[in-house]
Amino acid sequence: MELITHTWHWAIAGFIIGLVMLSLNYFGKVFGMSSNLRSLCSMTGVGSKVPFFDWDWKSQRWNLAVVFGAMLGGFVAVHFLSDASNVTLNPKTIEQLSIMGIDAPNGKLLPDALFGSEIFQSPKMIFILIIGGILIGFGSRYAGGCTSGHAIAGMSNLQLPSLKAVIGFFIGGLIMAHFILPLIF
Repeated sequence: MELITHTWHWAIAGFIIGLVMLSLNYFGKVFGMSSNLRSLCSMTGVGSKVPFFDWDWKSQRWNLAVVFGAMLGGFVAVHFLSDASNVTLNPKTIEQLSIMGIDAPNGKLLPDALFGSEIFQSPKMIFILIIGGILIGFGSRYAGGCTSGHAIAGMSNLQLPSLKAVIGFFIGGLIMAHFILPLIF
């Protein structure tokens, strides 16, 4: 059990991701999580009103299975296989987060100030979640895919637009972490 409850070395996880990407390329499939929103909307029949959603979603059924598998895998990992004892944060990071009112994980994988159920009682946090969701949805649509699609699938296919998108994701993450997050909290 220790093998699957603890963090894997990046080389092992990267190798497995590489094998998955090679197999998808071999079978002519393209991986991406954000494209599944288009499939889900197409399934509802919205395509009769919005041309963007008028396409053959059945050709992407396998990708919908990936989404449901990721959700199921995430549930199993959090509730049955998680062990936060091997996750360590830099003490300076914990100090900087505490200045913003974000608690140290203390044996959990995520701080309650950002991921606890009490955030739904704060109008400020609900507003932040809604704005963040809109920005992520717009950004992934504007960039032609989400971080996993570009960083894993696009980069493994040596696509220049994916390299540009990943550089943008990192710059945006740095701006968020160093400038915007301290303003919010």
